[in-house]
Amino acid sequence: MAWNEWEQLKSAAAEQPARMQLNQYPADEGGDGTQGDLVVGHQDLEAVGKAAHDLFEDFMTYSGHARAASTAAAGGLKSEGFAVGSALDHVTERWSEQSKTLLDACAHISNHLRFTKNQHAGDDSYISGTVSSIALLDEGFDDRKGH
Repeated sequence: MAWNEWEQLKSAAAEQPARMQLNQYPADEGGDGTQGDLVVGHQDLEAVGKAAHDLFEDFMTYSGHARAASTAAAGGLKSEGFAVGSALDHVTERWSEQSKTLLDACAHISNHLRFTKNQHAGDDSYISGTVSSIALLDEGFDDRKGH
């Protein structure tokens, strides 16, 4: 690109009205006034937790079958003198390690969501108790005023 062409493009861009908007939605979009807020309901969290738990259970079962079949096949191939038996044995070991990693991740997701649910229930209880204490205190002030 030649310098003159660059200068022409800059001039043309400068003539255009500015159209930049940062960190917000346009005023006419969004609908319910909760723009930018992340909202996740209990049903959503339960669905994610259930999916993680189901994946854990199913994958543990099916990966166990695959591991056992691969181990048996590797042993059979090695006993017959095939070099591919050792390679299959190596792949089976790696499969087992990777399976454990996936299972740990699924368990972590499920356990974390369970912990989060319990923590939020405790927080709700604490907030409810604090707010009701404030309401009780307010009633005391109202009684002193004669209301």
